[in-house]
Amino acid sequence: MVRHIASHDLRSTAPLTILVADDHADVRSMLREGLEQEGYAVAEACNRTELACHLDRRRVDLITLDINIGGEDGLGLVKELRASRDVPIVMITDAINDAARIACLERGADDHVTKPFLMREVRARIRNVLRRYRGAKIAHAGSALCHQGEGICEFEGMVLDLSRRELRRRSGEVLELTAAEFNLLALFVQRPAEVLSRDELCARFKGKSWSPLDRTIDVLVARLRKSIDTPELIKSVRGVGYVFAGKINRP
Repeated sequence: MVRHIASHDLRSTAPLTILVADDHADVRSMLREGLEQEGYAVAEACNRTELACHLDRRRVDLITLDINIGGEDGLGLVKELRASRDVPIVMITDAINDAARIACLERGADDHVTKPFLMREVRARIRNVLRRYRGAKIAHAGSALCHQGEGICEFEGMVLDLSRRELRRRSGEVLELTAAEFNLLALFVQRPAEVLSRDELCARFKGKSWSPLDRTIDVLVARLRKSIDTPELIKSVRGVGYVFAGKINRP
C-alpha cells in the first residue's frame, strides 16, 4: 500500500531550500557554494520568469533577491511576492544608504545584505530570518488568547486566524500581510494593553539588541499600521515602544 506523505512530514528531514534570484552568474555561484556548505538545498533564478517557475514547482523556504534582477525593480517584485506568497525574503543590494535599506523593509523584505558581502554574514542573516519566521509561527499558533482548537481571535471588526495565518474583516475581506507583519500582529494580540519595548521587539524579530539608530522595528510597525488600515490600534509609547490598544474578543 502506498502511503501518502504530508508535506510537513518531509520538512522535518529534507534540507531547507533557498532560492537564489540574481542575474549575475558569479553571484549565484558564490551564494550556491556558500549555502550548500551550510546544508541548504539551493535553486537558482536569473530573472522573474525563472523565479516564478521555481515557486510554482517546488517548496521554497527563503528567497535571496537581487534588487535589480534582470534589470527590473526588485522592490516592486518584493511587493508582488508578498501579495501571493508567505516566504521570507532577504534582499541583495548594491546600495548602502539608509533610504535604500528602509525601502527594502517597507516593501516587505525581512532583511537585506549589501554587496560586496561576506558569505558568513549572508549565512548568519538567513539563519536569523528563518529562526524568527519559524519560531514566531510556532509560538503564535499556540497563543493562549485565541480560541482553543481554532486559533482565532477577534478585535475591532477583524478576525485573526493563526492556524491559516490569515487576517480578514468580518465581511470576509482578506487583508494582505507579510510574514513579518503577521507575526508582529500576532504578538500584539497575544499581549494586549502591554507595552512592548523596542529592545524586546528587536531581539524577537532581528535576533539582536536594539540601537537608537536602528529603525527596523519602527518601519515594521508603520507597515503593519498601513496594512490593517487601523493605525490607532497600535499606539506609540514615547521612548519605550508600542502597545496594542484593541479589545480582544474570543469567538
